[in-house]
Amino acid sequence: MKLRASVRDAHAGRPALTSSAMNESVSIRDALAAATRALGSRSDSPRLDAEILLARAIDVPRSYLFAHPEDRLDEAAETRLRQMLARRRAGEPMAYITGFKEFWSLELFVSPATLVPRPETELLVDLALREIPRSAAWQVLDLGTGCGAIAVAIANERPLCELTAIDIDPAALAIARQNVRQLNLCNVTCLDGDWTAPVRGRRFNVIVSNPPYVRADDAALATLVAEPYTALVAGSDGLDAIRALARDCGELLAADGIMLVEHGACQKDDVAAILTSNDWSSICCHDDFAGRPRVTTARRAN
Repeated sequence: MKLRASVRDAHAGRPALTSSAMNESVSIRDALAAATRALGSRSDSPRLDAEILLARAIDVPRSYLFAHPEDRLDEAAETRLRQMLARRRAGEPMAYITGFKEFWSLELFVSPATLVPRPETELLVDLALREIPRSAAWQVLDLGTGCGAIAVAIANERPLCELTAIDIDPAALAIARQNVRQLNLCNVTCLDGDWTAPVRGRRFNVIVSNPPYVRADDAALATLVAEPYTALVAGSDGLDAIRALARDCGELLAADGIMLVEHGACQKDDVAAILTSNDWSSICCHDDFAGRPRVTTARRAN
């Protein structure tokens, strides 16, 4: 990085991340402090966001920031940081700004075509892995795969299994395929299609899905405007996609197979009722790590 004089606010004695100030360069320490302040009211974790964005701007690991606090940003790095801070302050998710998100200890590519993988979805992966013996060469189906987070996490943990990941959005499926390639997974096949249509007639030991389940009138959508609407919303009550899964997935399950579906914290009873009316049995809801109903498992009634 180019070493130049740092810039400080003439009145406060602090670095200022404005266009004019950034033209004079700041140290890593001062840039980090200023970025943290800039994100203070726009992020739940301003310091962490600032560290990630600054490391991204100068293309170094986060650990470099703490080992070299006096190094100064060159003009190109300052411009990148300023642009990324503006996007974050506008409410854009960190994953879209950086282009990746950690899920199940894997670094995954994401884009505005996909949902940002949530920590609570790791429960779905955990429950699926409990069902799949390490030595099993099973067929596993991931419906509505998005960036492929669930599929690649299971495939990475169970290399003898064959994963089929389906999404109707070609842009999302392109990201899923990119994640499969960058993780060197030879046991994942990504298919373009509407839910179960591409695999009718096949049989799977495990079916997993994190489908859209937000109500069309949910106030929370106002905070999710950067993410794809069709991957979030499933009809007026948020249950249309789960109805389709309950209706169509039974015929795809092998004997003793299981389906695992993520849903909203307030949808536990509705999901159970939908599954029951479609002849599913052994219906059980599991709480996420925050203690909220999150994943329902079911088997096909004999």
